[in-house]
Amino acid sequence: MGKRRLFSWRQELLAKSREAVLSAVQVFNNPLVKFKSETFIILMVIAWTYLLHAYYRQKRIEYRYFYPGPIRRRFHRTKHGAYKYWELERCLNDGACPVDRYAKNNLMFLIGLRHEIEHQMTLNLDNWLSGRYQACALNYNMYIRQLFGSKYGLDEQLTYSLQFMELSREQIEAIPSEEDVPPRLKAYVAEFDNKLSEEEFNSPKYAYRLLFTRKTANRKGHADKVIEFVDPNSDAAKEIDKQYWVLKDVERPKFLPNQIIKLMEDEGYGQFNYYHHAQLWKGMDAKNPGKGFGTPLGKTWYWYEPWVKMVRKHCEEKAHLYLGPPRRKKAQP
Repeated sequence: MGKRRLFSWRQELLAKSREAVLSAVQVFNNPLVKFKSETFIILMVIAWTYLLHAYYRQKRIEYRYFYPGPIRRRFHRTKHGAYKYWELERCLNDGACPVDRYAKNNLMFLIGLRHEIEHQMTLNLDNWLSGRYQACALNYNMYIRQLFGSKYGLDEQLTYSLQFMELSREQIEAIPSEEDVPPRLKAYVAEFDNKLSEEEFNSPKYAYRLLFTRKTANRKGHADKVIEFVDPNSDAAKEIDKQYWVLKDVERPKFLPNQIIKLMEDEGYGQFNYYHHAQLWKGMDAKNPGKGFGTPLGKTWYWYEPWVKMVRKHCEEKAHLYLGPPRRKKAQP
């Protein structure tokens, strides 16, 4: 009887978990729904929670909160008497958790993001963070198959969404960018990302990143897939142009101050120097980690591309001060 009940509860948890994932993806892919990110995150947190509850139940690991003390446990309960089960973050932090650190990073990011957005409306997250949502869904499918068998996978239920029109360059450029995201959320994302190593940040389990293509085959019968994957280090990827889809390893470019000065010099702002750069970042408090303009590595500060864009904008606005060749020191006689 005990085993049957254990199996029954596990099956119920898995069924609800899978249904939550299917609902999350369907909502996100629905062009009529505007509340995508918030709904996706909430449903995926529920799905992962039930998945790990099913795993702990299968392993006979207690996942209810209880008071320390005698052998007979006294469990935490709600005011109406229900047991208090572990939330997702507690499930992830347990020593018996089967989820690897890259997938954990993705989930901890989404949990933190949920805390930021659950009490207020937020715009423009759907496209900006879609790579992290995609990674969350792929990670889920991998783990439910790995922990409970391939028959539980969602491969057959989910596929890529179809569109009624081709994306033009104008449409792609019109997609809301990071600049349209509220500063408080940019600060959260920057702070979370900066705590990760480069290996963790670049993991496809943390954020799944793709570039676009029209086709990857020149023979009939071989160019009918919307998406194909190409190793970034292969000869095919080296020959590929901007029309192609390619699965790409992404690493945030970093710049030292001298590189930024040289970039501005090459663009004609030769009068812009180290002093001007230091005055600019100090005046904008640009080394505040919450602003996401750069990161310290050891004792050296590196700047990201958004800061280079900010410097460029400053030089353009103050062109009358910076245009011209750089001032070179006269050689000593």
